[in-house]
Amino acid sequence: MMTFEENFNSLKELFMQADVSKLDGDFAIQFDLTGEGSGTFYAEYKGGKLSVEPYDYHDRDCAIICSYDLLHKIINGKQDAIQAFFTGKLKVDGNVDKALALKALAKSK
Repeated sequence: MMTFEENFNSLKELFMQADVSKLDGDFAIQFDLTGEGSGTFYAEYKGGKLSVEPYDYHDRDCAIICSYDLLHKIINGKQDAIQAFFTGKLKVDGNVDKALALKALAKSK
């Protein structure tokens, strides 16, 4: 069983490998992981720099709620974020347009 710390470190590594050069505009997204190794972290893109930290982000644009496994698949380009949203596997609380930044952070297939 993976802990939240293990899940977070794995996801942070993937996020930090993302090509942020194509991102348009700043965003702050909180991720609420459900299931095994659940917990909360955030990704903030501001001034051309991406930060990923294991804290709540109260002044966020949106929160994305999903399992670690699903988020890992999305970031690895093995699952489409839009499809996961429309099938109810991924939920968004807040600005859905800002949540689309997740798709931009995912590796291209």
